[in-house]
Amino acid sequence: MNEVDSMKTFEQYRMLSKEDKRRIVLRYACYQIPDVAILVLVLFVLHQWVGLTLWLLIGLIGFWMAKYVVVFSFVWRAYDKPRPGDVTSLIGIEGIVEKRLDPSGYIRVHSELWRAEVIEKTMPIEKGQAVLIERADGLTLLVKPFQKK
Repeated sequence: MNEVDSMKTFEQYRMLSKEDKRRIVLRYACYQIPDVAILVLVLFVLHQWVGLTLWLLIGLIGFWMAKYVVVFSFVWRAYDKPRPGDVTSLIGIEGIVEKRLDPSGYIRVHSELWRAEVIEKTMPIEKGQAVLIERADGLTLLVKPFQKK
């Protein structure tokens, strides 16, 4: 994932409602509890047997928690349940034109057919071409041409 994709992912997370954000963070945290419990148990045993210092113990746990914060920005989508009909979850996704966009038509995204309009209405986009979903207006997706790298 490059820096641009990372920023788009962050922007998508920021656009979620407060309740959705809370649900995603809670779900992520709950999945990490067994991992943290095992880490604390192993470190406690090392502290007892080897004499691991308390500062090192606290530092390792802090480092482990910081890792979760950093990793969350890359994996939060995996902890978000799909919301059928939620158009905002499609922003930043690639679609394929099914009916010529001149300036509107239809695109296929995740096996679903969506009404779409070209943001830059300079020239039509032909069937079979890839488009990138930039935003939504109701149930109409606003797209721009997308060139695969």
